[in-house]
Amino acid sequence: MKVAVVILNYNGKEHLNRFLPSVLETSEGADVIVADNGSTDGSVEMLKEHFSNIRVLELESNYGFAEGYNRALALLDEYECYVLLNSDVKTPKGWLTPLVDRLSADSSIAVVGPKILSVERAECFEYAGASGGYIDYLGYPFCRGRILSTIEVDEGQYNDCREVFWVSGAAFCIRKSAYRSMGGLCGDFFAHMEEIDLCWRLQLDGWKIVVEPKSRVYHLGGGTLAANSPRKIFLNHRNNLAMLFRCAPPMQRAVVAVVRPLLDLAAAMSYAVKGNMAGAKATFAAWREFILWHGRLSKERQAIRGAVRCESKYIYKGMIVLRYLLGKRKFKNMM
Repeated sequence: MKVAVVILNYNGKEHLNRFLPSVLETSEGADVIVADNGSTDGSVEMLKEHFSNIRVLELESNYGFAEGYNRALALLDEYECYVLLNSDVKTPKGWLTPLVDRLSADSSIAVVGPKILSVERAECFEYAGASGGYIDYLGYPFCRGRILSTIEVDEGQYNDCREVFWVSGAAFCIRKSAYRSMGGLCGDFFAHMEEIDLCWRLQLDGWKIVVEPKSRVYHLGGGTLAANSPRKIFLNHRNNLAMLFRCAPPMQRAVVAVVRPLLDLAAAMSYAVKGNMAGAKATFAAWREFILWHGRLSKERQAIRGAVRCESKYIYKGMIVLRYLLGKRKFKNMM
């Protein structure tokens, strides 16, 4: 299987300097490619000077994570498998082979993800994906190893390879045929939730999403937007609502329509109480844009739901926020 490890970069020169050497040293049998999203920090010049042996795809402007990858991968016809890898990921020896082997061994698998640990605290899972992800009935993502803001120490408790609902876009190994059959990531999302949306659509089409903890990588996280950034809050809220509207079955969508406005209002109030008025405004702005998208989303939903082959088995039927407030803060207590 011919594999491309594709790093999408936007003004991440420092991350490339720090992490790209490990990727080049450990990605045996794959081509490492950097797709630059119109950086203005000298990233391309640095790559040409210090990493002249790798291929650089220069996109003319910042298309975001989703459309940036769509445009970059459209130029890479010669590969059977793409590994989407963040620029702030450190890869140890042997990280890639288990992912490709798992994909090669089962033609029904579309996506395989590694176990993701923290660069700064290597004994802990990393927020972005831990050891495979799920969503609850209201659309809140959580992971084996991370429930909301609580992150577990990795003690081998989630070392089994299994099907999950999603794996993180920080390190996302996908079969080219599956990626293209879905039309890639949703470009309108720009960034955040796009990999979960793609994993959901793939499952509705009958594909499997798998985490393979024999592979592990180390993710810094927050390399582009800080966790409390109003822009990040806006994108996460808007894209999560859009994803649910596009993909959820009728009953789930109806429950979301009733309950989520209340929970998002509570979230906005929480930001305000903590002094983050920009975060509160971002939550309302996300709802406003989601409503403005209604016509487009309705057409997308009709296309997605009209072609469903099977529903996902990996949506948690409970409410993760309620369980969390009741003290259930580890994955083993959720399922």
